[in-house]
Amino acid sequence: MVKDLKKIANTLRKDVIKMTAAAGSGHPGGSLGMAEVFTALYFDVLKHNPDKPRWENRDRLYLSNGHICPIRYAAMARAGYFPVDKLLKLRKFGSPLQGHPSLHNLPAVESSSGPLGQGLSVAVGAALAARMDKKKWYTWCITSDGEHDEGETWEAIMLAAKERLGNLTNIIDRNHIQLSGRTKDIMPTEPLADKYKAFGWHVFEVDGNKIEKMIDALKKAKEIKNRPTVIIAHTMMGKGVSFMEDTHKWHGKAPDKEQAKEALKELR
Repeated sequence: MVKDLKKIANTLRKDVIKMTAAAGSGHPGGSLGMAEVFTALYFDVLKHNPDKPRWENRDRLYLSNGHICPIRYAAMARAGYFPVDKLLKLRKFGSPLQGHPSLHNLPAVESSSGPLGQGLSVAVGAALAARMDKKKWYTWCITSDGEHDEGETWEAIMLAAKERLGNLTNIIDRNHIQLSGRTKDIMPTEPLADKYKAFGWHVFEVDGNKIEKMIDALKKAKEIKNRPTVIIAHTMMGKGVSFMEDTHKWHGKAPDKEQAKEALKELR
């Protein structure tokens, strides 16, 4: 099974390259780094139904760092939400695949996202609503390490701990890079795990590019019932494409035709 999931993650990476190259814009770096996380969610852990995207009992998945939506779109297409060939409509006029996710354009996108730092607040509200309504669905949120520069993120962290939201997990894309450089130089966040622990969260730290470790952490997170959980997923920006790896230069830059060709060659 792990071997099959690794193949899916590699397929999603190829989709990201093709999508952003066709669009001539987008965010391939972070998308490539999160391939294993989205594979683990959509093809193993997430409770969802592509045939019924608004199924009431589905898990809620909030993507706070909406700029990495190419990897989510690729995972959704491969899971059966819409035809794979529509991925090449990324960022085109009239396409449901906007440059940042829009809840009005695509089924099973729980909230529109773009401004960083807001997603965890929305997820906390959803988790609170589920508890108030006595619903069994689970709330997942994906955030970037860079958006931990935002004060609103920490307000959400405090509230989730105060309300002891055991039905909420925040997955942090910890690639140590944000738009214009490395997080340690722009706004250091370490010791990140200790900060979450001090705020009352249960913490897992894993290699986010190891599919089996991500699945294990996601499943263990759901077993924590008395407080919210954070999974600090250590990933590599641009994972799988040598010239894109571990550099902020590919945060928001699409590959040209030749670069896409080279990237796809490496991913084969």
